Amino acid sequence: MGRRVLHSKFSVSRLSAALGLVLLIGAPGALAQSGSDHPQDQKPQAANPADVSKENQRKADEFTEASQALSGGPAGNPECVWLGRRVVQLMYNDDLDTAFRHLDLYDRFGCPGGHVQAAFRCLTRFIPQIDPKMPNSLNNHVHGCWINPDAKPQVAAAPAPGPASTPAAQASPAPTQQPAPQASPSPAQPPAK
Repeated sequence: MGRRVLHSKFSVSRLSAALGLVLLIGAPGALAQSGSDHPQDQKPQAANPADVSKENQRKADEFTEASQALSGGPAGNPECVWLGRRVVQLMYNDDLDTAFRHLDLYDRFGCPGGHVQAAFRCLTRFIPQIDPKMPNSLNNHVHGCWINPDAKPQVAAAPAPGPASTPAAQASPAPTQQPAPQASPSPAQPPAK
């Protein structure tokens, strides 16, 4: 009988040792996965309703401007404007897989593929002027190129050499900041009653 009690003591201790070993091996992985107490996917506090309203109005104005400027074809349709601008932005950011998926949708809506090509070609002319630190710099350039794919960066005219200017001053003109491509002016709005 004493042997049986002694045998069961060893099997209980072996079982508890095995469980302890499993907990020691699995605990670091479980702790690493748990992370912090607060979830990271929570959105920040809602923005000021006036700011949201202004942003929505700006977006609506951009679609209206595009439909008026591109009234000659389907490139001015809201779905073509939205998808086409996204394709151009994704291509600029080298996200070609996503750009091609958006391009498939763009084609499915019957939007002109040549307009995406022309807008991207226009955007490549403005690459030195796109400032990643400025918010909406890329968006503004893409929108300007979408509305007017033939836009070209404005080059500063070199000053006429005068008698007091030196050859060194003529060789290196100071660089200037170029504005985003401008769309054609929209027709004047009738006064509100």
